[in-house]
Amino acid sequence: MEVFFLFEVGDSIVYPMQGTGIIKSIEEKEFLGKKRSYYIIKMLTGNMEIMIPVDKISDSNVRLISDVSTLEKVLRKFHERQSNSLESLNSKQRQQMNMKKIKSGSLQETAEVVIDLILLNKKKPLNSSEKQMLDKAQRFLIDEISLIKEITTDEAEDLLQSKVD
Repeated sequence: MEVFFLFEVGDSIVYPMQGTGIIKSIEEKEFLGKKRSYYIIKMLTGNMEIMIPVDKISDSNVRLISDVSTLEKVLRKFHERQSNSLESLNSKQRQQMNMKKIKSGSLQETAEVVIDLILLNKKKPLNSSEKQMLDKAQRFLIDEISLIKEITTDEAEDLLQSKVD
């Protein structure tokens, strides 16, 4: 049986709701009497390794990090956003919509969450769950910027902050 590998060892990836990581290895392991191939992913934050079965990777929304041109388009959105589409929604609706965007794993949608919550925070204080969501979305965005631009997370944070101001 031939196995198709979507990713290769050394690939920088984004795992929605977990963050960024690097494919450390592809290993065959036996679990419950069945052998399967697994991606071993070293997450860049939290000092954690994750194993995802190769045959389930497409269901997980794991993707390669974005390229520089995609990142530049996303960062331009910080200057273009004027109104806040979330303002008319209640906090539960905002939470659900933002969670869906973050779970998508999309760089664009994660940036939208950051932009919308920053703009909303300028108009009224965020509740504690929205503050946590903003922190999480910013962390995911900073980590991916760091990998794309091959800079430290501190430099990526400074870059993002310059786009927010």
